Amino acid sequence: MAGVAKLFDGHILNKSNESIDLTDQKYKGKVIGLYFSAHWCPPCRGFTPVLINFYKSHAEDKNFEIIFISSDRDEASFNEYYKDMPWLTLDFKERKKNEELGKLFKVAGIPTFILLDGNSGDIICADARNQLQSQDNEGENFPWKST
Repeated sequence: MAGVAKLFDGHILNKSNESIDLTDQKYKGKVIGLYFSAHWCPPCRGFTPVLINFYKSHAEDKNFEIIFISSDRDEASFNEYYKDMPWLTLDFKERKKNEELGKLFKVAGIPTFILLDGNSGDIICADARNQLQSQDNEGENFPWKST
């Protein structure tokens, strides 16, 4: 997990707003999804319930975790949007880290869902949103490989 953990410098929070150590043994070998999204974005609000259902159905058996990276304009909007998400998040206050990640992963628009190898930090699938929404709704081929 060191690969993904290095990207975040320890700024990941769980649903209880507690800091998460991505180097912890329980994250070893996981696929990590980075979900770039925002409350104000209609396509995001359409995709988020699809992703929530997939996560609730498969996170354990497919051994993956998701980290929400918000493009919301203020913390109140972030909180309103994140409250229904069952996964981890980048601390909203970490705007500089958010910007760095967007540049690193060449996020041109939202929603963007990218899958990483948790141990190495390497990209497995740069277009995971398309895979889930259009190609493989049941996740039979998860983790999808970039084409």
